[in-house]
Parts: sequence; structure tokens; C-alpha cells
Amino acid sequence: MNEYTFEGYLELIENYLNNSIDKSCYDEEIVADAMRYSLQNGGKRIRPVLVLEFCRLCGGDIEKALPFAAAIEMIHTYSLIHDDLPCMDDDDMRRGKPSCHKKFGEEYALLAGDALLTLAFETLTNADLSDSQKVSAVKILSSYAGYQGMIGGQTVDLMSEDKVISLDRLRTMDNLKTGKLINCSAILGCIAANADENKRIAAEKFTSAIGLAFQIVDDILDVTSTADKLGKPIGSDNEKNKSTYVSILGLEKSREYAEELTKEAINALDCFENNTAFLKNLALKLLERDN
Repeated sequence: MNEYTFEGYLELIENYLNNSIDKSCYDEEIVADAMRYSLQNGGKRIRPVLVLEFCRLCGGDIEKALPFAAAIEMIHTYSLIHDDLPCMDDDDMRRGKPSCHKKFGEEYALLAGDALLTLAFETLTNADLSDSQKVSAVKILSSYAGYQGMIGGQTVDLMSEDKVISLDRLRTMDNLKTGKLINCSAILGCIAANADENKRIAAEKFTSAIGLAFQIVDDILDVTSTADKLGKPIGSDNEKNKSTYVSILGLEKSREYAEELTKEAINALDCFENNTAFLKNLALKLLERDN
């Protein structure tokens, strides 16, 4: 079984994404341009990498899992386009560049997000896998990205603005808004490899822990980093009176909590027979990141 570096996975993912949007559009060209602009605007690609690595870890063919990896990144990108809109977070910058609605206008950004959402499900069906695997993938992505998953978390986020919320409420919001797509990434990799239920459960435990740790580190960086490093304004949570792990726990206890979750994630990998060094290193890298 070949093992990949993070850079090796990125090359596969970028090549697939770069060819995923038809370049022969006519009247629809502005929407296609807006889709490509956002989809190709960098990012850590954590979600598609998790798809491929869990597929490899469970003995699957990562080439066959590439459509699943691309689909999850399309869903993530659509959510960022919509999050940046004036009616939501109203952010002008994304990854160091103008956000989609600043570059193309609100109406085309909205359509680009909608188009990436629908393209994701078309892309899932392009996988060279069994019909039952593809149906399972559509079901899990629909559920985890929907009103009881990512969108549900965004709803809680909007309802929590200008309010002091409890730590439990904050965890619930982040487990939905950020965590569910990260969970889904690992499960899609397991589906692509026909992994058993025990491995799917372990994959979800790992990603639940790193997903929450990821958000805690985001909250820490919003206070301690710079706009140049993050590629977006800092201090926005405080300006919007949002409750964060830092505002509830303080910086030191937030760091301790993220470290504890990272340990939980690493321990969840014990049931896998193949080499889990990649995922252990990824968990530590996400904990220690500065952007």
C-alpha cells in the first residue's frame, strides 16, 4: 500500500479540482469564473486530504476516492462563499484575497455557492465505485452538510450573535458547523474503501476531536495572530460580540483544551492496522499551526 505525503495528496486534489468545472461556458461564464476563483483560492484542503488518507488507511484505492474528496471541498467552498456574504458574516477578505462577493458581486457569489453545492453531488456520482457506495456517500454528505449538520451549526452561530452562550452551546455549534464536514470527510474515505463499522466509528471519533481542536485554535489565532498571517481580519469575533473558547475559558485553558482533544484524536486511531503516522502528525500540525 503506497503512503502519501501531504504534498502528494495536495497535488492529486488540485489536479482534480482544476479540471472539475467546465471551461467552455458561455452566458454562465461569470458564475463558472466565480466558482473557480473560490475553489482554487488555496486553503488547507484538510477535508479532501482526510478523505484520501482514510481511504488509504482502510485499504482502498485513493484514485477512486478522488471524486469524494473533490465533492467535500466543493461543499466547504460553497459554505465559505455564503458565510462571507453581507447577510451572514459580511467579510471582505478570504485567504488573503477579496471574498467572492467583493470580486464578482453578491448575486453571482450566491449563484456560485449554489452551483458548487449541486456540483458536489454530481461529482460524487462520478466515482468509479459501486452504486451502493455512491448512494451511501450522497446520503452521508447530504446529512452532515444539511440542517442537522453544517447548516444547523451556522444557524446556531447566527442566533448566538450579541449573546453570551455557554461552553456546551459553543461546543454544539462548532461540532455542527465545523465538525460535521470534517467527520464526513473521514467517513467518505471509509466508504470508498468499504471499511467496517468499527473503523468508521474510530474515524468519526478522530475527526470530532480534531475538528473541535481546529476551531479552538481558530479562536486563539483570532486574538493572537495577524491579518497578514491569517489572510483575513483578526478580532472579528470580538467585534461581533461572539462567544468563543477564548472569551469563555481564556487563552491558557483554551490551549490546554485543544491539546487534550488532540491526544483524544490520536488515541482513537488505535484500531487501525496500517500506519497511522500521517494522521497523528496531521493532528499535531493542526494544533500547532499559526494560520
